[in-house]
Amino acid sequence: MQDKVWIFDTTLRDGEQALKASLTEEDKILLAHTISRLNVDVMEVGFPVSSPADFRAVQRIAREISGPSICGLARAVSKDIEACGEALRPAEKSRIHTFIATSPLHLEHKLRMSLDDATEMAVKSIKLARNYTDDVEFSCEDASRTPFDDLCRVVERAIDAGASTINLPDTVGYVTPDEYAAMIRHIRNNVPNIDKARLSVHCHNDLGLAVANSIAAVQAGARQIECTINGIGERAGNCSLEEAAMILKMREDHLRVGCDIRSEEIYRASRQVAKICNMPVQPNKAIVGENAFAHSSGIHQDGVLKAQNTYEIMSPETVGVPNNQLNMTSRSGRHVIEHRLSELGYQKSDYDMDSLYESFLALADQKGTVYDYDLEAMIHFNQITDKDDFYQLQFVNASSNSQSIASATVGIAMGEQLKQEAATGNGPVEAAFLALERITGKAVDIVEYNLDATGQGASSLGQVDMIAKYDGRRYHGTGLAADVVEASVHAMVHVYNLIHRAAKVSSLKQQRKAG
Repeated sequence: MQDKVWIFDTTLRDGEQALKASLTEEDKILLAHTISRLNVDVMEVGFPVSSPADFRAVQRIAREISGPSICGLARAVSKDIEACGEALRPAEKSRIHTFIATSPLHLEHKLRMSLDDATEMAVKSIKLARNYTDDVEFSCEDASRTPFDDLCRVVERAIDAGASTINLPDTVGYVTPDEYAAMIRHIRNNVPNIDKARLSVHCHNDLGLAVANSIAAVQAGARQIECTINGIGERAGNCSLEEAAMILKMREDHLRVGCDIRSEEIYRASRQVAKICNMPVQPNKAIVGENAFAHSSGIHQDGVLKAQNTYEIMSPETVGVPNNQLNMTSRSGRHVIEHRLSELGYQKSDYDMDSLYESFLALADQKGTVYDYDLEAMIHFNQITDKDDFYQLQFVNASSNSQSIASATVGIAMGEQLKQEAATGNGPVEAAFLALERITGKAVDIVEYNLDATGQGASSLGQVDMIAKYDGRRYHGTGLAADVVEASVHAMVHVYNLIHRAAKVSSLKQQRKAG
């Protein structure tokens, strides 16, 4: 690596601004530890003057987190700088990030002042910040819509005042990569003291160009990227940390620069941010999406099995994903089925591929995705239909209100036998699940539970998709009904039938080995 790009994470500052509710102090501490494990260079963790709670959170992170520089944001006013400096005082390494708008649009309509006045405020704030730390960053807000000559004047004054990092943000995600790179080159070529500061970029994704603009800026000479995990942030979000970091890692040969991010921590951090911030990651999201390392096309699956890099430019393990996923759908070929059965311990002599593949396609058309336990059941039972289910839901009655504990009664047909049980719980779904557990005698762990509405309005159906774990194996259950509790019970009954079928398959496999 010939040069290093600093990674400045602002998930806990700009990222939090996109949330419907502020994070709790404990949530921020948990995420701060997670982000620090990524080995980011700078972690911007809040806006201390904005509220007492934010001040306390920044102060606690500054006290507890070591490794990256801990940064706080401040407007170019004295009270902001002072609050920032006090909150960051316990930090092992600290940075104060102060900013003011420089574009004619912002100066006229928001600040109602001249560029000279804004520049003087910036200089005064930078000098004050230097009383607290030697590491001061200054941002020209809306730099991408500021005339180049104006930018040069402000940047030169900011560096003279003591700013060691100059950030030139595309605040509203407006420019294209070539325009942004031209701005960076102009600053580098026309600010006489630019060698005394590191150039930084902070891009928003309003036109979907945040990552592209950031990389273009790096190619033009910027050496810090400001970004967030999963790209969360104001409006359409910020430059995605995982995308920028992996571009630098995978294309280091072309870009001639790199970064110090521990990429194997990326997936874990992404999942934690998605969960705590209640912002799910879209399935087709680069690097961390559910489909990022999933292959459904038979041609692609066959290629990956023969040579992984035919359709994967990086291995899943590189970013902390356990392995790639070959989705078994109607588009999957025989080679993939054979490969999966081999991993499950089956020999080619254990099944007739022509017959099995015909059954596989029929089930895939019906279900969408075929799972391991489906494949095993097809080998032993040939066809799988709902009529073969051992557990058949007969009824479910549930009640709950704000004044009492929820209860549910469930009736299940088990072969020729009808059993019913009642239970109470924190809600009607939990009560129904506990009743099912009593009937079956099997306690399962719910790993994922998702409820969606099919259709619109009050008449829409509730669709439950859940993943449950039993005896070290995962099972995917689905349920559909007008009532949410009933849909949930259908999904859980589906899981119990899969468990029952898997037990029968296991018994048959043991008999075959014994024979």
